[in-house]
Amino acid sequence: MNRNQGHLFILSAPSGAGKTTLVRAVLDRFSDMLFSVSYTTREPRNGEEDGVDYCFISRDLFKKNIKDGKWAEWAKVHGNYYGTSADLIDTGLAAGRNILLDIDVQGTMQLLRRYPDSITIFIMPPSKDTLRKRLKLRGTDCQADIERRLLNAKKEMAQKDLYSHVVVNDRLPEAVAELLSIIEKYRGNKTISDSPPKSKCSKD
Repeated sequence: MNRNQGHLFILSAPSGAGKTTLVRAVLDRFSDMLFSVSYTTREPRNGEEDGVDYCFISRDLFKKNIKDGKWAEWAKVHGNYYGTSADLIDTGLAAGRNILLDIDVQGTMQLLRRYPDSITIFIMPPSKDTLRKRLKLRGTDCQADIERRLLNAKKEMAQKDLYSHVVVNDRLPEAVAELLSIIEKYRGNKTISDSPPKSKCSKD
């Protein structure tokens, strides 16, 4: 990798492992970090903002972008498409930006084929019982959904060795400190004077 090129950090975790909180901690600590917002064809939920939570686009445009090779990775989940912009990643890395991706294991495997120098980090819950308790405490899923998420979590955790680093989120302060330390190690002392680019949703 060109030493002036940025780093691509890929963060994955099963549902309920605390990934969203950890992503916020990273972005708060490293103000020059570019966060890649995923694209989706599903409808926005209450409170979701286009360009912040997801980039919402039509199914036809998403499929066109598949044919045009515009996705760094993509998948169809529960009838909806989700994808990551290759242009945002390529442009950001070439400009020396460090980029953070919040993506699942399937997406990580696709991204590693295209960006083999990515720094991959898997967030583990301390135990399956702890994960179950966290999912119940959220109060957003019925019991059947909780069991489905736990089954998916088991499959994802079985692939943790795919990742360069594994952080166990038992106590949040310690997990945040460990995650920030990993990222700091790769970022080095390089600073960028320009204001960081925003993750924009291209609807072309």
